[in-house]
Amino acid sequence: MFKLISIFSCVLILAACDVTSDNEPDNDINPKVTGTKYGISKVSMDETYSALKTALNNNDQIGIVAEVDHAQNATSVGKALEPTKIIFFGNPNLGTPLMQKNQLAGLDLPQKVLFYTMKDSVFALYNSTEYLASRHALGGEASLTQISAALENLVGGAIQNDLSSSVSQSVTANEGIETVTSSKDFETTYQSLKTIVSENENLSILAELDHQANAQNKGLELRPTKIIIFGNPNLGTPLMQESQTIGLDLPQKILVWEDANGEVHLSYNDPEFLKMRHQITGSDTEIGQISNALQNITNAAAGNN
Repeated sequence: MFKLISIFSCVLILAACDVTSDNEPDNDINPKVTGTKYGISKVSMDETYSALKTALNNNDQIGIVAEVDHAQNATSVGKALEPTKIIFFGNPNLGTPLMQKNQLAGLDLPQKVLFYTMKDSVFALYNSTEYLASRHALGGEASLTQISAALENLVGGAIQNDLSSSVSQSVTANEGIETVTSSKDFETTYQSLKTIVSENENLSILAELDHQANAQNKGLELRPTKIIIFGNPNLGTPLMQESQTIGLDLPQKILVWEDANGEVHLSYNDPEFLKMRHQITGSDTEIGQISNALQNITNAAAGNN
């Protein structure tokens, strides 16, 4: 199934809601994912998700890129998963400046919010701007403040509650990012990648984003940068069965980008990093299979096989 989309890559500034900083009682079910903010909704999962989607649709500066129902995908392969959904959305006016400073920021764009239920509680979870700033060396970038305010307003409004921060917000620069350099030009590399993914019967392409085209539509400059989002519920579901929060980093993504010297690279999230980030202690077989698949896919697309 293909959902080919090339639209927005970050979020619009809106008024901020109050955000707490781990000031609520310790609760074992609260997510402890490095670099995230979260909240517990006062309304149902469907009401929470619909409220955010409505707010996004009502803002002409924000575009919904893709929606993934992880639980439904699990059912399609005969597996069980508690309600878990993710929505991708953005605005290139705010996302492009981040990629102008470091194109690898495109690996964490567009913005996304994960919704899931656990022990009768409905959680909303998203990457903090502190996480983006530390992982992609974006300190001082003005749009980060705007993005933070927008996310707090959007998610806080949807859950009708305050937000909290995970205990740790920062990672080291480029942590958990694997990069392969291509021997081909940008378009050939990207088309090779797309062909490899689309011809694999175990994978489904969820979305494609042309960050450069999105920037140009707003009168902004950006070197060639595209991302493809794809997944395999047979491998992703067992990870979410152990830790639903990893749904924030699923489906898989591969960023193709051309640097200032004209060299082309393919970058993706290291599954071992995601395993650590989401405190997964098992699923070694699935993690290994995903790692091997991503290595094989990127090396083949880069012409390194």
